[in-house]
Amino acid sequence: MFKSTSMQWSRRELLKGAVAGITAAGLPEWYESAAIASEMERDSATPRRLGANEQINIAVIGPGGRKGGYRQGFGDTMGASRKQGVKIVAVCDVDKTHAEDAAKAFGPDTKIYHDFRELLANPEIDAVIIGTPDHWHALISIAAMRAGKDVYCEKPMTLTIDEGKRVVQTMHKTKRVFQTGSQQRSDARFRLACELVRNGKIGKLKNVTAHLPTGPIGGPFAPEPISSDFDYNFWLGPAPEADYFLGRTHGNFRWFLDYSGGMLTDWGAHHNDIAQWGIGADGSGPISVEAVGKGNMIGKNCYTTFPEFEITYKYANGVTLLSTNRGENGVDFEGENGNVFVSRGTIRASDPNIISDALPANAERLYASNDHMQNFVDCIRNRKLPICNAEVGYRSVTTCHLANICLRLGGRLLEWDPKAEHFPHDREANGMMKRQYRGDWKL
Repeated sequence: MFKSTSMQWSRRELLKGAVAGITAAGLPEWYESAAIASEMERDSATPRRLGANEQINIAVIGPGGRKGGYRQGFGDTMGASRKQGVKIVAVCDVDKTHAEDAAKAFGPDTKIYHDFRELLANPEIDAVIIGTPDHWHALISIAAMRAGKDVYCEKPMTLTIDEGKRVVQTMHKTKRVFQTGSQQRSDARFRLACELVRNGKIGKLKNVTAHLPTGPIGGPFAPEPISSDFDYNFWLGPAPEADYFLGRTHGNFRWFLDYSGGMLTDWGAHHNDIAQWGIGADGSGPISVEAVGKGNMIGKNCYTTFPEFEITYKYANGVTLLSTNRGENGVDFEGENGNVFVSRGTIRASDPNIISDALPANAERLYASNDHMQNFVDCIRNRKLPICNAEVGYRSVTTCHLANICLRLGGRLLEWDPKAEHFPHDREANGMMKRQYRGDWKL
C-alpha cells in the first residue's frame, strides 16, 4: 500500500536530471533534447495513476553483502532507496550477516526476514527487488506477483526457458509491474545505437557481435564447514544437493550450471538484450543456434559453465548474431554501409557522421528511459509496462539458454521456433528447457 509523503518533484525536472549526463557521456547534443521530448511524450500519453498517497514500500530479497559476496541486490536497492517517494522497509536473506548488514544500511526500522514467503505475506509491502542467485529468480518472482507485489528482478531473469514462460504468463495474469534488471536499456548510448541501426544509418543490418568476458575456471574445491549464520539448505532450495564450499555460493554461483549459466547469462543477458533491441527481435528471437565452446574442468566440485565460446544465432530477417568471449566488451552492429559499436563507456561509428547527424523527425524512436530503477518506480505508479518487462527479459535470456543447451549437446546446429517456443526437431534439446526441482519446491 502507498503511504503519504510531502515530497513532490516535477516530472520535467526529473527528466532533465536523468538526461543531464547524455552530453557528458560524449553523445551528440541533438540527442539530449530528443530524449527529453520522447520520454515526455510517452508519459503524457496516459496520466500518472497515483492513489491518494505516494510512498512506495519496497523490500529486497537477496541483498547480498556489502563487503565481498554478491552485491547486486544491495546496490540496486540502495539506488531505489534514493528515489522520490520510496522507502526500503524490509530485507530477506538466508545469510544472517548479509540480512543484518543490509538492514543497518536502510534504517533501524527495517524488518529482517529469513524466509521470503513470510516477507511476501506482509500487506504493507508494495514491491520487491530480487537479488538472489539465478536459480531462485523464477520461484520468487512468481510467488511475489501472486502475492500482489510488483517485481524488479535482477538479470538473467530465469535459469531455464520454461521458467521464463511461466514468469511471463504470471505477469499477464496478475497484471503486476515487472522490470528485468537489464539496465543497459536505460543507458542513452545503447538506445542511440539501436535507434541508429533501426533507422538504417548503417544501411541494411547484416551482422551483430556481442563481445562478452571470458569466464573463470575453478576446482576441484574441497568441502568446507558451513557457518551457523548461513542456511545453506535454503540457499540451495530447488537446486540439487551438493557439497558446501565458499567457492560455490554468493558471487561464485555464476560458474555452476545448477544455479546460473556463466558469462553467457551474466553478460549475455546484457549484450544479447541490446543486440535483439537493435535487430528488432524483442518479441521473437533467433531461428537457429550453433556453438563452439570450451568447458570447465571435469570432476566433482568444479565450475561447470563454459568460459570460452562462440555462439552463432540466425534470425528470420537474415541477420546473424555472434556471441563470443573475444574482443572488446560491447556490441558491434555491422551494416552494408558501416558499423556502430557501443559499450558502457563509449559509442562510436565507422563514420562519425552516423552519430553526429540527427535522425529525421519521422524516425523510429525506442522506449526512452534514462534511469532503470526510476522507470520501475514510475511504472509502479502509472501501471505502464517498464522498459524491460518480463516478455523482453524472457526473450533476451532465452538466447543465453539456447547457447548453453547447444554447448551441452556438443555444439550441434539446433533449430528454434520462436513462435512455438521449442526446438521443432530435437527432443533431447526440448528436454533441457526445464530443470527438476529438489524436494517440495515447485512453480
